[in-house]
Order: sequence, then C-alpha cells, then structure tokens
Amino acid sequence: MQLRRGRMCTACSPLAPGSTVDLGAQYITRSPQRAGPHARFYDELLALGLLEPLTSPIEGMVVKEGECNFVAPQGVSSIIKHYLKESGADVCFGHRVTRVDLRDDRWEVSTETGRPERFDLVVLTMPAPRILQLQGDVANLISECQRRQLESVSYSSRYALGLFYEAGTKIDVPWAGQYITSNPCIRFISIDNKKRNIESPDVGPSLVVHTTVPFGVTHMERSTEDVQELILQQLETVLPGLPRPAAAKCQRWRHSQAYAQKKRKQGLGGDVLHPSPRWPESR
Repeated sequence: MQLRRGRMCTACSPLAPGSTVDLGAQYITRSPQRAGPHARFYDELLALGLLEPLTSPIEGMVVKEGECNFVAPQGVSSIIKHYLKESGADVCFGHRVTRVDLRDDRWEVSTETGRPERFDLVVLTMPAPRILQLQGDVANLISECQRRQLESVSYSSRYALGLFYEAGTKIDVPWAGQYITSNPCIRFISIDNKKRNIESPDVGPSLVVHTTVPFGVTHMERSTEDVQELILQQLETVLPGLPRPAAAKCQRWRHSQAYAQKKRKQGLGGDVLHPSPRWPESR
C-alpha cells in the first residue's frame, strides 16, 4: 500500500501495516528566510506531532547556517493528509488529467478514465513536462514566453527502494541516514524508522535507498523489478551482511527534483494562464 503520491510519499509494508517508509522527501528543511513567514505552519505541525526536530545522525548531510531540519514521525505523507483534511476538499486519486478546456466560463477537466467535470478554478502542480503534454484550450493559453520557461525546467531522475524487515531484525549501524559519494548506484541510505524516532520491538525496521541521478537516467526505462535487483546488489557492497528484507517497494521518480527552474522576478509562486474565470470574491 502507498499513501498519497508525489515526492511526499509514504509506503506501507504489505505484510505489516505498521511498518512504513518515506520514499521521497526524507526531511523538511526550514531556511532562515522562511522561518518567519511560515512560522504558523511549523508551529501547527509541531503541536500536532506531525513534525518534530531531526535529532538522529545523518552522515554527510550539509546544514547551512540558520537552517533547521524536521522529520514526520507518521510519515511525510501525514502532512499532506492533514492539509487535505483541513481543506474539506473531496479528493480523488488515480485520475490522470489529459486535457483542460474552457466551457461556458468554467474549466472542463478530462481524465484518462471517467467523464469530464467542470470547475471554477484549476491549479496545476505537476512537473512542467506534464503540463506541456496537456491537450485542450490550456495548450493554447500557454504563451510562447511561458512555454519557453516551462521547457527550460529540467529534472533529476532517480529510483527509491523501500525495504521492510521482520520485527526483531537488527541493522547495526551508528547512523540513521548516510549520504554515499563512492558508489555509482547509491546516493543516500536511511534507516527510516530510526530517522523518524519510531523504533519499536513490535515493528520491524524499514530502510530506504535513493539512487544517484546518473544511475536513474541510465536505467529509467527498465522494469522496476530489474532495477530493484541492481540496487540490492550494490546495497550489499555498501552494507555487507544486511539481512534479507521481508518485502520491498521500488519507486521510479522520472521527475524527481528540479535542476534548473524558470526565473521569477520575486519569490516563489506560479503563472496565471488565464485570468478568467476569476477566484470568487466571497472566498
């Protein structure tokens, strides 16, 4: 089972639902520039126990002055679930949008399956290449300048491998996470339950491996089963004698982290492709 999608993705062991692993984002970094403007969000998440300071050792991690790192004890997807619940939105998963059209002053969204639905407002948060693949009126609403900017965004590609172990299994290393610089395949390893401070004698440990970008690019079109075996072979050289996992989940990240992002005049944000229909005044 996998909880939510995207980079803030938490996978559950198919054999032990209490065993989870974060496949994407490993920790949340609060920069000094964001500490003030985002303080209320951090305060809320900390008060709810959805975030807590990262205290476990991560070897090779570079921490810049003023930064503070946090982990999500219930899995990083718990943050997404919290905000979705707070929004009151009727959330549907597994619906891939294929086209967006303007119909009678409303946005008509079509998916690979199911009939089109109409909305007052559409917000696109998928990777830039996915936006450029959309059909319908939205394709014509993207200006040449916006198209060039979207086309200029490039992404790293990598794999994540989550491993689940039986209760009582010991992974005897002094760290909770480690950045690897000497392996052509593996870039990062985390004993996930140890990193999130949720070690329990009743639940087996979980481990996540992130590959290097060159490895991801080279093997992006191979089956996840083949890639999983390649990663396991390399993992044995990095952690010799690692116990055999009870279950595994291999995740392909075709669009992982952005390498080059389109330039903005100020701060973060997005582009408005069409000013009308406008956001209702009462909201």
